[in-house]
Amino acid sequence: MESIYDHYDKGGWPVKVTIHKTVIEEAMLKYVVIAARQDGQWIMARHRERTTWEFAGGHIEPNEPADAAAGRELYEETGAEEFSLTPVCVYSVANQGVPESFGKLYLADVQSFGQIPQYEMAEIKSFTEIPEELTYPLIIPALVAEVKQFLLETEPGRNGTD
Repeated sequence: MESIYDHYDKGGWPVKVTIHKTVIEEAMLKYVVIAARQDGQWIMARHRERTTWEFAGGHIEPNEPADAAAGRELYEETGAEEFSLTPVCVYSVANQGVPESFGKLYLADVQSFGQIPQYEMAEIKSFTEIPEELTYPLIIPALVAEVKQFLLETEPGRNGTD
């Protein structure tokens, strides 16, 4: 059964985040998002042109496997050098006038960071709880809920708040 999170953007338009429990062809995936953690803390990045926080992520390049895109984006946006990546789920986002798009959510356990490459991100920061100042406030809470559920199912006692 799919999980659906319905929200409304600032203009009152519906935004629907759907967590897909069925297999989605990799060719349909457009982007990856990586919920990174280190020592029980959420690791989020701030884009140099924004004041809000987001998980590492971005578009999958042509002919690039989603798993490779996740590793590349995690490094480019956080400087993570030693980490493990685990796929959590495929999700989609649909809103008024925009075709539904599909992404793959990953959980990263990061052991070490180097310098953040000078691409888009200004800084990274660790958080005990997800901050309110999010770049994608209608999407990130749904993804965090899925990561926490994934942790409960795969590692009893580890619920994303440890």
